[in-house]
Amino acid sequence: MQGNASRTVRSLLQLCQHPPAFPAAANRWFHAAAVRLSSDRQGQEQPKAFDSALLEFLVCPLSKKPLRYEESTKELINEELGIAYPIIDGIPNMIPEAARMIHRKAQDEESKHT
Repeated sequence: MQGNASRTVRSLLQLCQHPPAFPAAANRWFHAAAVRLSSDRQGQEQPKAFDSALLEFLVCPLSKKPLRYEESTKELINEELGIAYPIIDGIPNMIPEAARMIHRKAQDEESKHT
């Protein structure tokens, strides 16, 4: 029994000394989060911006397709469905009921005329 415990402790120590590598996108996200936290501690008031590195992980909850970030409106856009998810204080609101319809109807009418 004691042999199993010592093997477990050795395994945990090895993991602490040599942690598994994160994907590059996760490292960028963690670095950006650490920078934001450190700047918050310094008392600097900065507007919360959306971290575009999250686009590698976020998809539309309805279609499961990638989203496009529109900086001017601070929204995540699903071109296929014609909906926009709002970003509030740097946090995307991915609830479908919170999304708004965008220019999808105009695109459909143009495709009917061609």
